[in-house]
Amino acid sequence: MREINPNETEKLYDCLEALAKHHNQVSVFFKGDYPQIPSEQKIVQFGKELAEGRSRIAVIENEHKVIGFCKINTDGSRGIVEYLVVLDQERGKGYGAAFMDWALNAFRKLGINEIDVKAVYGNEAIRFYEKYGFRERSVILTLKR
Repeated sequence: MREINPNETEKLYDCLEALAKHHNQVSVFFKGDYPQIPSEQKIVQFGKELAEGRSRIAVIENEHKVIGFCKINTDGSRGIVEYLVVLDQERGKGYGAAFMDWALNAFRKLGINEIDVKAVYGNEAIRFYEKYGFRERSVILTLKR
């Protein structure tokens, strides 16, 4: 695992596309709505956030190909696990746990004790986050016309 710099964000494209596909499969009410922001735009946004020091991104690679990444942000005294993605074929190998340990350790070093994570309704990742002590704080409802 290593952290990437702003000029490496294009390496995340395949993971972002795989995440959108996964969300379209597991979403209970909004299948087909992902990605909400095109992956190309997210990659540019990620680069800016890294350059400004607002985010950190760790990747795991296999033969120079990113097979998963974790993006964390800070907002004052609050931490946000914005993305934690492991490609389907690489799941079950402990990469998700490695990313979560990296994120929680990074927040601890910054003195951040309140951390948020969002997950698509219907995503099995919710149980993964609950194992780390995350609990529902609020529910966001969306009306789509």
